[in-house]
Amino acid sequence: MKPQNSYESAIIRITKEFKFEMAHALKGYDGLCKNIHGHSYELKVTVSGLPITEDNNPKLGMVMDFGDLKKIVNEEIVNQFDHTLVLSEKMPDFLLKELKNQFERIIITEYNPTSEMMLIDFAARLKSRLPENIQLKYMLLRETVTSYAEWFAEDQN
Repeated sequence: MKPQNSYESAIIRITKEFKFEMAHALKGYDGLCKNIHGHSYELKVTVSGLPITEDNNPKLGMVMDFGDLKKIVNEEIVNQFDHTLVLSEKMPDFLLKELKNQFERIIITEYNPTSEMMLIDFAARLKSRLPENIQLKYMLLRETVTSYAEWFAEDQN
């Protein structure tokens, strides 16, 4: 007996990987990371949806074109954060002002720019840009070869 195809109901996850360089300092931290330092970040973004089944659609068989996902992630995250210094707004005002005067690429966040907090920010940015039928499922942000943070959709309230 031939197995039934479930092309119309199979939810598939796709993942795209990205790399960017970024510096940060952690306000109030009790170790070396309180100093400005940089990382070569790796970001993995996983989305899910139903593969397109309309025969006349040029994206037939795709959940989402990898190129479209790449465009969204690059616009919302990589192009914004690559080669940028990211600091909390809770850093001393004189320091933030001087750094802004001296350097072009500075992002001031309302959070301490840990990998964990950046993932929360990144999730919000991406969810607002994804097509209606596509769900953000997972992100991994690797800060060093041995350290990373993960965001899972099922863990969110």
